[in-house]
Amino acid sequence: MDFFKFLEPIEWVVAWIMYLCHQGLVFLGMGDGPGLGWVFSIVGLVIIIRILLIPLFFKQIKASRGMQMLQPEMQAIQKKYKGKSDPASREAMSRETMELYKKHGTNPFASCLPILLQSPIFFALFRVLNGLVPISTGDLDPIGPINAAVAKDIESSSLFGAHLSDIFLKTDDMQAKIVIGALIVAMCATTFFTQRQLTMKNMPKSALEGPMASTQKMMLYVFPFIFAVSGVNFPVGVLVYWTTTNLWSMGQQFYTIKRMPAPGSEAERLMKERKARKAAAKGIVEEAAPVIEQPRGQRQQPKRKDRQKPGTPRVINGTTAPSAEVNDAPVNDAPVDGETDGPAKGTGKGSPKPKQPKK
Repeated sequence: MDFFKFLEPIEWVVAWIMYLCHQGLVFLGMGDGPGLGWVFSIVGLVIIIRILLIPLFFKQIKASRGMQMLQPEMQAIQKKYKGKSDPASREAMSRETMELYKKHGTNPFASCLPILLQSPIFFALFRVLNGLVPISTGDLDPIGPINAAVAKDIESSSLFGAHLSDIFLKTDDMQAKIVIGALIVAMCATTFFTQRQLTMKNMPKSALEGPMASTQKMMLYVFPFIFAVSGVNFPVGVLVYWTTTNLWSMGQQFYTIKRMPAPGSEAERLMKERKARKAAAKGIVEEAAPVIEQPRGQRQQPKRKDRQKPGTPRVINGTTAPSAEVNDAPVNDAPVDGETDGPAKGTGKGSPKPKQPKK
């Protein structure tokens, strides 16, 4: 039983896309038969597939940003249940984690959708290229428009001396091995820089800490290593496909990160600096929002303001009394310069009468 039997419809679609791309290139002036036309048909396959996946790419960006923004809350949940291994705690932790994903409208699998959907196409292309020789000899049935004659043309097409169906471990041609080795290095390097561009430039500082960030950093180096080991078993055409896919991803991510960076990331800081420079070149001065510094330390209690009665403050011995000293009690003015005045205004009953001078 063939385990990859379910890939047959995808193989049929891949074969037709390659064939139509080749026919379009022939119409534009490239030579028919074996040649670079079939190499560029694989590049055309990548472009068509990636254009169809653009809506999923934006969903991936949205999901990745959602995962970045919930990192502080995720770390709080992990800290809350740290060291608790009982089933009730594990169940509560899973429930709170799922509620957190639902709150932010994201999940860890949404950011992997483009890669997951490309995997069947990758394996279908692998099977198409791996079956070129049996199809050309009549040992395998045609796949869509790729019959014996077309399969022989594709198999005979080469890139710098390496045939599209050549595999590093199955060829004795040294030139083909050098070309395949260079393609493997290019595939691993583009994979590394694509992931690094996404994780290091488009993530806030809070998302670069914690267990998930450590896992992403580890995968940054694990994926290129996996491709380096497995690349020796890929046909040249598959290496061309994967390298072209990585280059497309790098360009697409570069544009997205530059135009729509994640909040709090290094890319956002660089975008603000670019906008400030452009504004300064046009003579536009952006006013910074006033920063109100919050008081530190003990809060100062507000002082109570006493209400002052109508009228001017009273003068006692040449000194103006503060409003707190003026009250409703009777006040007698002291004599000034040894002279005595008449009864003070506003004296109440029972006040002693001032002494009259002797005649």
